[in-house]
Amino acid sequence: MALTRETPGVSEPMPELAVAVSSPVPRRARRRPRTPQTFIGRFVLTVILLGFSLLFLYPFAWLLAASFKPRGEVFDNSLIPRTFTPENYVEVWNQLPLLSWMFNSVAIALLAAIAVSISSSIVAFGFAYFRFPGRKLLFGLVLATMMLPGAVTMVPIYLIWKETGMLGTWVPLWGMNLFGSAFYIFLQRQFFLGLPRELFEAARIDGASYWTMFWRIAMPLSIPSFIIVFLFEFQASWNNLQASLIYLNAGSVDGFTAPLGIAYAMTKYSPTAGGQGDYQYVMVASLIITVPMLILFAFGQRYFIEGVATQGRKG
Repeated sequence: MALTRETPGVSEPMPELAVAVSSPVPRRARRRPRTPQTFIGRFVLTVILLGFSLLFLYPFAWLLAASFKPRGEVFDNSLIPRTFTPENYVEVWNQLPLLSWMFNSVAIALLAAIAVSISSSIVAFGFAYFRFPGRKLLFGLVLATMMLPGAVTMVPIYLIWKETGMLGTWVPLWGMNLFGSAFYIFLQRQFFLGLPRELFEAARIDGASYWTMFWRIAMPLSIPSFIIVFLFEFQASWNNLQASLIYLNAGSVDGFTAPLGIAYAMTKYSPTAGGQGDYQYVMVASLIITVPMLILFAFGQRYFIEGVATQGRKG
């Protein structure tokens, strides 16, 4: 508002006064001073984590060391071989069809992981966004199946595959994954519930179907959780020795999966089965077969950490 200066007979406007309003300067977050208690606490935590890391790495280090030892030194307490024997790898590569075993396991694990990831995501999306009578009861029944031990369903599932004539093929090793998994359904549902519902409401207004909403909106946004399910199932299928023993009737050693091949190698080189106790060859085979899982985790580690952090944030 302009002010006027009153003089006899004259009224002059006074210049406007500019009032400077200073914006508050954001304060930097004060770092808590490092006290001796803080330093000691972090040091103790670091030592504990380092100890657990070494504890989990020790079996792998022992496996690596034993793979380079001769027959008489395999079970020595020393991790450093007295006689370095890289020829073990050549012998195992020539005696065992490791490539065939790994190819079979990779193919079966890929089929199982892809099947359960897609099927569980579809069911989880339905539980997250569909509203129908008995939805909570049905979801509770799905979760209740996780309490059933595998031994309870082993015989019925075997009889089902026997009636279909699929015994001795790869289908029983991954076919059940087409119907999803209760744990993965729960995991994916929790992720879908954390997505903004406004996205799906806007898509419905634009005429998108539920199938379009699932593939165009839900799936791209749930890649971290999808990859978590994929990694978990790939690892579970890769290590599934029991299913290979029950369903896989391989006509030759080349048709074995990786865990079944390791079991065969342990029998082959065992003294009780006519072998000479060459357990260093078993260590070599086990180490080589572990490599694909290490590569898979190395490539999927970023998504794994991101997905776990996201699940924890959404509770």
